[in-house]
Amino acid sequence: MPAYAIARLQDVTMGPEIVEYLQHIDATLAPYRGKYVVHGGKTEVLEGSWQGDTIVLGFPDMESARAWYRSDAYRRIMPLRTANAVGDVILVEGVEEWHRGVDILG
Repeated sequence: MPAYAIARLQDVTMGPEIVEYLQHIDATLAPYRGKYVVHGGKTEVLEGSWQGDTIVLGFPDMESARAWYRSDAYRRIMPLRTANAVGDVILVEGVEEWHRGVDILG
């Protein structure tokens, strides 16, 4: 089942450290078959409030998503992001392509 790493970043300081982070993150994703699904695209708020940039990374499964986040390669560059942005990061399990809303009813 697919899994996603979702980040909502605010107050991003676009300086040399964020540039370095962006230059290296793709290499950390590759071994785990991670890919960008959303990368700070325009957001239209329909309900509630939503601040910041949204980033969604897709992985083949939750195990791959966790392994990427915990990898030495990602842990080495993570401080470049955390020192220059405030935000939330979560991992969430996706659904199969054929999933329907009523499927959660059992």
